[in-house]
Amino acid sequence: MSEHTDYVKWFRNSAPYINAHRGKTFVIMFGGEAVAHPNFANIVHDIALLNSLGVKLVLIHGARPQIEDRVRNAGIESRYHNDLRVTDDVELRCVTDAAGSLRAHIEALLSMGVANSPMHGASIRVCSGNYVTARPIGVVDGVDLRHTGIVRKIDAQALQQQLNQQHIVVLSPLGYSPTGEIFNLTAEDVAVHTAVALKADKLILFTADAGLLDSDGELIRQCEYRDVDREVEQQKALHSDSIVQAVVDAGDLGINRCHMISFQEDGALLQELFSRDGAGTLITQEHYEQFRTANIDDVGGLLAIIEPLEAKGVLLKRSRELLENEIEHFKILVRDGMVVACAALYPYPEQSSGEIACVATHPDYRGADRAERLLELLEKEARRIGLHSVFVLTTQTAHWFQEQGYVECQIDDLPPAKKQLYNFQRKSKAFIKTLN
Repeated sequence: MSEHTDYVKWFRNSAPYINAHRGKTFVIMFGGEAVAHPNFANIVHDIALLNSLGVKLVLIHGARPQIEDRVRNAGIESRYHNDLRVTDDVELRCVTDAAGSLRAHIEALLSMGVANSPMHGASIRVCSGNYVTARPIGVVDGVDLRHTGIVRKIDAQALQQQLNQQHIVVLSPLGYSPTGEIFNLTAEDVAVHTAVALKADKLILFTADAGLLDSDGELIRQCEYRDVDREVEQQKALHSDSIVQAVVDAGDLGINRCHMISFQEDGALLQELFSRDGAGTLITQEHYEQFRTANIDDVGGLLAIIEPLEAKGVLLKRSRELLENEIEHFKILVRDGMVVACAALYPYPEQSSGEIACVATHPDYRGADRAERLLELLEKEARRIGLHSVFVLTTQTAHWFQEQGYVECQIDDLPPAKKQLYNFQRKSKAFIKTLN
């Protein structure tokens, strides 16, 4: 019964994400290591599900380990410069053979329709072609990379025609020139430029790790592109990580949202796209509006937001003196020096819980998920300081908090210190959320 209840709850909670993703364009890249992994069949099933839900998909695959096998079997030794293969005539045949075999393998998996399988009745149409125009890299540091190239142009119009017919497009790490030459490309280069050309809503990159890891090996669940740049500066190992460098390029080229997820974890793609916490790392462009901890100079801006709500009885009245004394508990969203939203976190460490209070947005800036992002920021801070749950007291915004995953609780469930301060005249309802 518990498993049934959990499934129903998850399915219902996924509805907003299903609606949000329908009709959107996702570019998904996975290397040859991912294709060779036992979990790849599950990834294909999840990709088929995205297609069934109306997501437009372009898949780009890599082929490095498969190329290495063919080069080794040909009795030659691979040569690299700056982590790029020096592709001579013999190796180019290995490259095209590996790419063609992998593309056929992926198309075959996407064409499965066996009864009692996740692909039954999918009827997916897959296409591929010469959508990528490339040019040779040439001579770098005195090394001629021969048939190794870089993307020159993506035929976005032709790709869009296929996507509009709900076809899944599969692109190999190959590019073609107007003179009929073939070039060996990196899958990351193809993926980033395809996402840019299509103005894709998401670029999703599969990696061996759970996502982007910090210097302590912990998963970074959400950050901005500038945070990735900072991690690259601090961690030398990231300089040679082609996926991380693709994220850096994506940020430089203006891709709004990029995801890093594990190809080893079953269901990571679905969890990342259809749950609030995700499974990997979401990287976004720097917001014009910035979050920060409030200071004493922000009290005037805070009062301008909360006093009208206090007058309506939405918020509990706070004096300027109280705000000044509790200012370190407040997080604010600032736009051009103006405070446009605020919220506070009051920890109760003995109960491993915390109160989220005074969630408010300036009336001219309501919408655009500002309050949601502030709430997520405070929940992240609560996790960081070791709290296992957060709670709110509200009189008029109960539904909004329920939409954010909070469930109603009894006043007796609150920390003893908070219960003593409870205002029975306001009759606020209490809601709690367990932090994972």
